[in-house]
Amino acid sequence: MAEENIIIKTSKPLSKRPSSSGFSINSFLNQEEKVEVDENVAVKTENLPQNHFTDTDLQMEWNLMLKQLQKKDSFIFNAVKTFKMFKSGEHQITVSYPSDSAKVEFDKISGEFFNHFKRKVHNYSIEIEYKRDFENLKVEVMTKRKIFEKFTEKNPLLKDLDDLMRFDLT
Repeated sequence: MAEENIIIKTSKPLSKRPSSSGFSINSFLNQEEKVEVDENVAVKTENLPQNHFTDTDLQMEWNLMLKQLQKKDSFIFNAVKTFKMFKSGEHQITVSYPSDSAKVEFDKISGEFFNHFKRKVHNYSIEIEYKRDFENLKVEVMTKRKIFEKFTEKNPLLKDLDDLMRFDLT
């Protein structure tokens, strides 16, 4: 007994017609852009306080921020812990950073930090200058071999001692 496959055909589609949404692509493309420009967006700093602050104030707040970051977000902390900040003028702070990738991470927290610092010292006309510093901010891993080589630069007799004793500096 062989079963026959019977194909049934319909005269109408089985699915429902898609309902129209309220969004029309043509009306969206033909829509005129209305851009409102508010001229009072910029904050005028001449009326805000411009109190004096010291480099010590800056270092204390930066170290406090690093401690908070270490607990809150260790990834950003590791990226920005080598940054150096110092007061370079009466209303200017210079930030030295080691790499562009670290600066990207710093940009995530810089607004919060500088806004907090401006409120703390009551100086709203602080300008921030960024400077990339390759040499001084590079974190170098010191191995026993590198430490020994630095000592041999200061005292060449250590090299003779190493040749004689064959130190294991691995």
